[in-house]
Amino acid sequence: MSESPEDQKIEFTISIPVIDLKRIIFISLGLFLFFWLYLADPLPDAVDPMGERFPLSAEGKAAIALFLLAGTWWVFEVVPIGVTSLAIGVIQALFLIRPAKEAFNDFMDPSVLFIFGSLVIGMVFTKVGLSRRLSYKMLTIVGEKTSMIYLGCFFVTAVLTHFMAHTAVAATMFPILMAIYALYSESGKPTKFGKGLFIGMAFVAGAGSMITLLGAARGAVAIGFFNDIVERNVSFFELSYYMFPVGWIMVFLCWVMMMIMFKPEKAAIPGLREKAQRLYKEAGPITRDEIFVGLVVLAVIVTLSLKSFIPEMAFIDKTSVVLLSTIIFFMFRILTISELEQVPWNIVLLFAGAMSIGFCLWETGAAKWLAINWLAMFKEANWFVFVLGIAFFIMVMTNFIMNVAAIAISLPVALVIAPYLGVAPDVVLFSALIVSACPFLLLVGAAPNAIAYDSRQFSTGQFFMAGIPASAVLMAVVAFAVGIIWPMMGMPITL
Repeated sequence: MSESPEDQKIEFTISIPVIDLKRIIFISLGLFLFFWLYLADPLPDAVDPMGERFPLSAEGKAAIALFLLAGTWWVFEVVPIGVTSLAIGVIQALFLIRPAKEAFNDFMDPSVLFIFGSLVIGMVFTKVGLSRRLSYKMLTIVGEKTSMIYLGCFFVTAVLTHFMAHTAVAATMFPILMAIYALYSESGKPTKFGKGLFIGMAFVAGAGSMITLLGAARGAVAIGFFNDIVERNVSFFELSYYMFPVGWIMVFLCWVMMMIMFKPEKAAIPGLREKAQRLYKEAGPITRDEIFVGLVVLAVIVTLSLKSFIPEMAFIDKTSVVLLSTIIFFMFRILTISELEQVPWNIVLLFAGAMSIGFCLWETGAAKWLAINWLAMFKEANWFVFVLGIAFFIMVMTNFIMNVAAIAISLPVALVIAPYLGVAPDVVLFSALIVSACPFLLLVGAAPNAIAYDSRQFSTGQFFMAGIPASAVLMAVVAFAVGIIWPMMGMPITL
């Protein structure tokens, strides 16, 4: 018997949209900072210690305004980080800061493609099973204590950065750490251990990369400026001699910081060593694909390493070498088109935007204006304060723009000012190299930061908050090196 219309109950579900007030506030804050500075009156000229004036163009002022907007949106992640990067290009074009062709050309800069190729290497390691095999072997060595797992992972990361670019190291270590984390938490949800493992990997990749010229391009660029201005070259082994103790102190301090800030929920994982040994045996003998991938990646590492030692190989482009490995993986059907769609394009776009804002600040003269204004404040300061002032400025700038650009705008000015304060140029160079290796605040500061973010264990805000004490520790290490370590090792500090 059917119900009468009066007896029937009709239920309506009204969906009330949830207003994310925090998101609205920080989107508005970024826009406010942009328009506040963009519409402001022209800013005063920067004046260097020689009395030369550097006016800030309207485009330069707009570039700094865009810099504030991007920084706000990146830190608070009000929109996906890759979308903020797209906004950087769009705003440059719409507000005539730079032509659209220049703004968006930077999105395909070789450095961005190098990051893409490095991410593909990490994907291949996961697909063929090398990452799991290596993670099981590592766990059988470091054991069941989570503190030792931290230390073992960080130690391997740091060592690898002595021989290959820290971006490639992070991309290689990432799938290994993901496999290790899967044995800690089957849910994959964020934990303190996960945060410490991946944030620590990013920090250590930077700290380890300062020790040799193979860790990143910033060292060669800085030495180039040093040679042009001071007319004295710094050798590969001289750099490593002075940076080795500082780099490794920073590596172990990163481990200590992770144990304090992200102390694992479990002090140990009982039975982990036995489980890792069992899983390693179950993986069976190494496969043909694993051998092939290992040989290709080894060839990339050897080629890029020899490039730094053999002048005849200087013409070889590092991005081309990494992308060649990507092509080979597809040619030999190690990867398919479906895997290409799995590339974390949010991370690639993040660095594309970072390159664009970096070149924008550089080409409009905004970066140089900022550097001169900052360093001019220290022209009559104590030599120690002057060195730390330079280090602090480069540390902040390298979180927002390419570390190579941060060095390029700061080091030449600092090296010119240094003799007037009785500061040896060597200490200026090496201090700059320490802080430019360790952008601990923003994901855009270095590729390892963004690669670690792909673990989904932490937010951009959590990374930023972890980076504040880490940056304070970094400045303390610089002060310790300048005041104690390097004088004991024979580095000239004052003239």
